[in-house]
Amino acid sequence: MLAARLTTARNAQRLATRSFATVVESAGLKVAAAETEQPTSSVTVLIKAGSRFETKPGVANALKNFAFKSTANRSAIGTVREAELYGGVLSSSLSREHLALTAEFLRGDEQFFVDVLSSFVNSAKFTRHEFEEYVSPLVESDVAAVNADPAALAVDIAHTLAFRSGLGASVFPPSHSHLTAEDVKAFAKSAFSKGNIAVIGSGISASQLSQLVEKSFASVPTSTSAVATPASSYFGGETRVDSHSGPQTVFIGFGATGGLSAELAVLAAHLSPAPSVKWSQGSSSFASALPAASSVQTVYLPYSDATLVGVVVQGATAADVKTAATAAVTQLKNAAAGLSEEDLKKAVAKAKFTAATPGVRIMESSRSSRFGAEFTIFSRMGAGFVKYETTFWSRDPHKDEDLFLDLSASDVPLIILAITGNSKGTALENIDDGFRVYGSGDNLH
Repeated sequence: MLAARLTTARNAQRLATRSFATVVESAGLKVAAAETEQPTSSVTVLIKAGSRFETKPGVANALKNFAFKSTANRSAIGTVREAELYGGVLSSSLSREHLALTAEFLRGDEQFFVDVLSSFVNSAKFTRHEFEEYVSPLVESDVAAVNADPAALAVDIAHTLAFRSGLGASVFPPSHSHLTAEDVKAFAKSAFSKGNIAVIGSGISASQLSQLVEKSFASVPTSTSAVATPASSYFGGETRVDSHSGPQTVFIGFGATGGLSAELAVLAAHLSPAPSVKWSQGSSSFASALPAASSVQTVYLPYSDATLVGVVVQGATAADVKTAATAAVTQLKNAAAGLSEEDLKKAVAKAKFTAATPGVRIMESSRSSRFGAEFTIFSRMGAGFVKYETTFWSRDPHKDEDLFLDLSASDVPLIILAITGNSKGTALENIDDGFRVYGSGDNLH
């Protein structure tokens, strides 16, 4: 009896403290905040300034690296010193659709940090000397880092194979870029307008954040035309890339056009061989079929009008990669044929948990997060706010019987991408044999 009362009390307390994001409009911007009752808070300014919308290759990446440099209110070093004085952290990140400017700080310091975020949007100077001394080296560092990470490089190239233009534009500039500070300034001017910006807060009330936004972002211009690109189209394809570092890597997957899809989220969860218990092996047949020296990372990247789903397979030898890649293709074929009730139930539960977990990585490698391969619940929310949509999981969770697409259909070509350090091509030939179990010659364009 006592245990039942304690359980009821805990449940009531949990419901009483549960936080929900409230969406309002302030100063012409969409604003959302969730009060978490934690000692720290965060505010993110989400801008439609990803590589999909860039006017020149690499300009979106340069804009990301220009964040928190000199503005009309303070110098770059002044921003650093004041942020340190408050004990906060400022960061910027880039995806194919959004530039995110984030401030994390102690509760009570929100006024200063919202002002720092807004000053970059309102009055960034984009000086030539800062571009040459600070921004260009950061851009070059991003390029060098992705080229040294075959998994991140594979995901980046897979977007190009899948969508070509638009979402196919890399979040990294070409190796020999000819960008200038004026290019970055012009791109920022086109992107920094009220119709392209959403402000998202955690650990802060919606009313308080709205008041700060009303004060700090009032001078953001109202654009007569929103930033836009043509609707995404999926193509698919196959390519091979030589690499001089890292393990041999293969990406196998496909893209789909349309909005956020519960079906693809569940499929990605089903493809993941990651165990639920650390240091153990997953119970699926896919996990048991993988060689010990190989690794498989699930990729699930939803965007406003398309999604990329697949797996990144890595191994020290061509034989290991071939075995793991064959198992991955078999897993895709089995999903197309239908799943058992138990497998479907596990996949749906895992997808729900992933969707509800803030900061969840769509790749199970921490290396991927620095390359825009991390998708948080707040970025999902922000994408919806900018489009005036707010629903992510739209399907009735009790209706699971129709959650899977027919992947065997001829209009869903695979993406196959191999990155190898073997310049003689022997490893690629072995890997290619593994793909033939799916008939890649018939399904690839």
